[in-house]
Amino acid sequence: MDMEKFFPVGKLPAPLLARLLAKAPVEDPAVLLGPGIGLDCAVVAVGETLLVYKSDPITFTTDKIGDYLVQVNVNDIATTGAVPRWFMVTLLLPEGRTTVDSVETIIDQIYAACRHINVAVIGGHTEITQGLERPIGVGTMIGEVSRDHLITPRGAAPHDRILLTKGVPIEATAILAREFPGMLEGTLSRVELEQAQNFLHDPGICVLRDAQVALQAGRVTAMHDPTEGGVATALWELAEASGCSLYIDPAVVVVPPLAARICQALELDPLAAIASGALLLTVPPEEAAAICSALKEEGIPCTEIGEVQVGAPSVWCKTPTERALLPRPKQDEIARQQNTRCYF
Repeated sequence: MDMEKFFPVGKLPAPLLARLLAKAPVEDPAVLLGPGIGLDCAVVAVGETLLVYKSDPITFTTDKIGDYLVQVNVNDIATTGAVPRWFMVTLLLPEGRTTVDSVETIIDQIYAACRHINVAVIGGHTEITQGLERPIGVGTMIGEVSRDHLITPRGAAPHDRILLTKGVPIEATAILAREFPGMLEGTLSRVELEQAQNFLHDPGICVLRDAQVALQAGRVTAMHDPTEGGVATALWELAEASGCSLYIDPAVVVVPPLAARICQALELDPLAAIASGALLLTVPPEEAAAICSALKEEGIPCTEIGEVQVGAPSVWCKTPTERALLPRPKQDEIARQQNTRCYF
C-alpha cells in the first residue's frame, strides 16, 4: 500500500478542502455565511436575529477534555461578535477503557465550563465506540448576534492593523506539559512544569473576554482564533477569507518565556503549534492604539504584529533584508513532532 496516498495527521490540504466546500449545498437564502477556508462559523438568519453555529472536536487529549471542548467552540463564536447561548456535545468513548468515573469527570467539566459562560447544554449523544485509544468529543456551540454587529474574517481590509492577544502557543504549551511531562524532564523544574500545565487557565485558552473587550473599545473588522497549525495557519486562513495579503513581523509576536523554552527543547516552531488562547484581530489604523490599550487595561496583553495589504491572498513576513513568504504549515507542530503517533 502506497503511504504517500495518505494524508498526515492534521487539517486537510487547503486546495482540497476548498474544492470540497465549493460543492456544499447552501442555496437556502437564510444561510448568510456557509463553509469556506478561514470561515469557522456558519450564520443563519432567523427573523431579525442571526444564529451563529460552530462545531469543533477534541481528539488530542484526555486530560481536561471537557474544558477544552467548551472553550475551543466558544472561541469561534466569540470571533463573530455573537453571544454564546447553547451547546450540544457528542462523546465517543473507548471500548474497554471507559468507567463511570471517567464519564462523570468529562461531563462535569463540560457542565462547569458552560455554567461559567452562561451557556445551556441542550443535548447531544454519547456512546462506547470500538477502535478508539482515547475519548473523542465533538461540540456544537450556538450563539446569537444582531445583523449590525456580525463580524466575519471577510471583513479585513487593506491598511487594517493586525493585532494578536496574549501570545503563542498557549494551548500547545498546556497540552505538552499535561500529556507528555516526561518529554520535558531536564527542561523544566517541577514548579515550571506545573506553571506550563496551568496555561490552560492562565493565561487560558478562552478568548471570549478578549473579543468582548476589543469590540467594546473600537471598530473591529475581523477576528480569527488560531488553533491547529498555530498563528501561521490562522494568518493564511485570514488572508484567504478576506482576499487580502498580510504582512507581519515575526519578531514582535509574543512567545511567553516558558512556551519558548518548551518549543526550543522539542524543536517546535512556536508560530505553527496549536494556539488557542490567542486572538487575531484586524482593526482600522486609527482604532489600533485604543483597542490595544483597552485590552491591556483588562489584563490581556495585545501586540500589533502587522497590517493588511492589497494583494492576492498570502502572508509575508519581515526579514533582515526585505520580506519573505511565510511558509504555510503542512501540519501542526505537535503532530509533526510526534510523527506517526496521532494526537489530533
